[in-house]
Amino acid sequence: MDDKPFAITLGVGSSLANKTGAWRTERPVYVDRLPPCNHACPAGENIQRWLSLAEEPSYEAAWRQIMQDNPFPAIMGRVCYRPCETACNRGKLDEAVGINSVERFLGDEAIKHGWTMPIQTEPSGKRVLVVGAGPAGLSAAYHLARLGHQVTVMDSGAKPGGMMRFGIPRYRLPRHILDAEIQRILDMGVTLELGRTVTDLAEAMRGFDAAFLAVGAHIGKRAYIPAGDSARILDAVSVLRGMEESSAPLLGRRVVVYGGGNTAMDAARTARRLGASDALVVYRRTRDRMPAHDSEVTEAAEEGVRMKWLSTITHAGGGSITIEKMRLDETGFPRPTGEFEELAADSVVLALGQEADLSLLAGLPGAEIEDGVVKVGPDLMTGCPGVFAGGDMVPAERTVTVAVGHGKKAARHIDAWLRDGACTPAPRHPMADFDLLNTWYYSDAPATVRLKLDLARRTSTFDEVERGLEESTALFEARRCLSCGNCFECDNCYGVCPDNAVLKLGPGLRYEIDLDFCKGCGLCVAECPAGAIEMVPEIS
Repeated sequence: MDDKPFAITLGVGSSLANKTGAWRTERPVYVDRLPPCNHACPAGENIQRWLSLAEEPSYEAAWRQIMQDNPFPAIMGRVCYRPCETACNRGKLDEAVGINSVERFLGDEAIKHGWTMPIQTEPSGKRVLVVGAGPAGLSAAYHLARLGHQVTVMDSGAKPGGMMRFGIPRYRLPRHILDAEIQRILDMGVTLELGRTVTDLAEAMRGFDAAFLAVGAHIGKRAYIPAGDSARILDAVSVLRGMEESSAPLLGRRVVVYGGGNTAMDAARTARRLGASDALVVYRRTRDRMPAHDSEVTEAAEEGVRMKWLSTITHAGGGSITIEKMRLDETGFPRPTGEFEELAADSVVLALGQEADLSLLAGLPGAEIEDGVVKVGPDLMTGCPGVFAGGDMVPAERTVTVAVGHGKKAARHIDAWLRDGACTPAPRHPMADFDLLNTWYYSDAPATVRLKLDLARRTSTFDEVERGLEESTALFEARRCLSCGNCFECDNCYGVCPDNAVLKLGPGLRYEIDLDFCKGCGLCVAECPAGAIEMVPEIS
C-alpha cells in the first residue's frame, strides 16, 4: 500500500489538491431562524428547543426549558388554545405537531416526580407587591422570585388561581393540577395573602419597591332585558364561580345562555352537567363570527348544547323567553327583522363578556383608564412609576396564555426598573417559513389523537374530558417536529457535499464549512431539511 499522505495520493485533479474554494462566488452559512411555533406563543416559550429535548428523550430537561418562560406546563397543556399549533409548518405537510399534548405530558411528569425550580440568583433586597393571584399575577411572582426579589401576592379570593379556578370548569382543568402548580410557586418563597381586597393601592404598597396589578376580569357585563318578576337571570361569571365557592347554582331543566364566547360555552356545558335537559346558546351573529374557539363550540355541540344563531333576547319571564331573529347587514352588524319566537326557559345566563374592577387605581397619580382597561407602555408600566399592570386589566386577548406571558414580561421590566436599568429584548431571527424546508426528507406521521371521556358520561360528571398522552405517544409526537429553521445535526450537508468541505464538530456543536475547499455549489442548502443554511455573496 502506498504510504504517501492522503492529499498527495489524490493527485492534482482532486478538489483537495486544487483548493476549489477559489472558484466560489457565494458561500453557505449556517443560520438560526425563528420557528413559527415559537413566534406564535403568547407566553414566549422556546417550543422547538423543549420539543428537541423531549425527543431525546430528556423529559426533565424539556420541562425545565418550558419553566424558563411558563410556570404552568400542566395547566397550559389543558387550557391553552394552541396558537403554536395553528402556526406549525407541519400542518401544511400533514397535521400540526401536538405541541400542547407534549407540554401537558411534561407538566404531569413534573407533578408526578416532584420536580422543582431552584432560585439561583442572589437576593436583591427589593420587595414587590402583586395584586391578583390569577395567571398573570402568579406568573409575575414566579419570575420575580427567580430574579431574586421578595414577592407578596394579595388576592381577594378564598383560594388562588383567579379565572383559572373560578372561570374554567373542572372538566377542563382538574383542581389537583391547578393546586400543584400553584404550590410549586409558593414553595419558592412567594408569600400569598388571601382574602385581601386592595382598595387603597398607595396604602397597600407601603414597604414595597414596585407593584404588578393583575386583578382579572371577574365582573360579568349586563344587558337590559325586559323581564317579569318570575324571571331568573344570572351572569355566567357568577354561575362558574358558584361552582367553586358555594353549592351548585339552581338553573332548572331548560337553560338559555345569551352570548357567543368561550364563557358562554363553559356555562352551557356546566348547565348540562347540573342536570339541564335543554341547554340553548342564543347568539346574535353567525357561527363564523362567534368569538368562541371552534374546539369549544364543537365539544358543546357534542354534549347536546343547541345553538340559536342570528337571535337576540327581547323578553324573559313566566318560564319562557322571547327572541327576535336578526340579519347581518353589509358590514356584518346584526339588525332586527321584526320576527319573534317564544321558547321555554327556566333561567337565562348572561355571557356577554367580563370587566376588570379598576377601582384600586382611583387616585393613583398618572394612571389612565380607557375603554375599561388601564393604559400601559411597552414595558407594561402604568403612568405611575413603579406600578405595572397586565392580564385582563390591559388591552390584550383575554386568555391564560396571554396572561402568563404578561407576567413574565412585567417581571423582567420590573427587575430592570428596580436595578435602574432597561430590559431590551434580544433581536428576533428571521422567520422559518414553510417554503424554506425540504419536506422530501420527512416521512408521513399523522398526529396522535387525544382520547376523550365517553360522550355518555360527560354530561353526568365533571371528570376531565380530554385525556393526556402516554410516554410512547408523547415521544412520537415530539419527534414529529420538523426543527424548522434550525440545524438538528441530521448529517445531510455532510453527506452530500462533493468537496468534503463540511466538517462535523461533534454532538451538539453542529458543523463548520471549510472555505478552502467549498466551491459554493449550494447542494448543502438545497438538501438541508430544516432550512438552516443559506447562501450569501462572497465578499471580495
